[in-house]
Amino acid sequence: MAVPWLRILDMIIGVTDMTRVPRRSPPDADSQQLSPGSHALGHLETRLAGVVVAALREAFDRDTRRLELEREQIEAERARAERALRLELLRQAGEREIGRLRLIAGFAVASWLGTLFFSARVFAGAGGGLGSRAAIGIGWVLLLAALALAFAAQSRVAAALDRADDAAVRGEGVASGVQGAVAPWLIVSGLALIGAAVLIA
Repeated sequence: MAVPWLRILDMIIGVTDMTRVPRRSPPDADSQQLSPGSHALGHLETRLAGVVVAALREAFDRDTRRLELEREQIEAERARAERALRLELLRQAGEREIGRLRLIAGFAVASWLGTLFFSARVFAGAGGGLGSRAAIGIGWVLLLAALALAFAAQSRVAAALDRADDAAVRGEGVASGVQGAVAPWLIVSGLALIGAAVLIA
């Protein structure tokens, strides 16, 4: 509700005009009581000044409370916006990590299927000894372990995204952990063993 400042100022000006206007009527007992400087007019001025001061104080208090309320609302909206931004950044990081882990899993499956063609040469050839067969077997185990670790890391990231509200509050990130870090190296090791077995055979 707006404060009627103009009416308050009009009232103050009217009171001061009332006290300054000289009366031209002959002085009698009633006019002498309300003449400037008389005791009765002083009480009226004091009362009116008190009313005006109280109205102004109430208006200033109301404005102060309104400003504090607006400041609190702005602060709450800023905190909500920051939280939403943190959640969005966590969600994007989680989606990127899941995409990387899916690529690793796909590469592990493609590598395992691709090595089946080379293993036929090793198993069919006369030069394929026990060492090359064991290397291919260990390479396959490493590729399948990389696939399993990629799936486990995807589950971990998905669970972290489900708890994104808590992670955003604590300032944690979304990571795949040790599984996501080890899976690519298992693929490399498995392919290296299978490549060595093919070369030996």
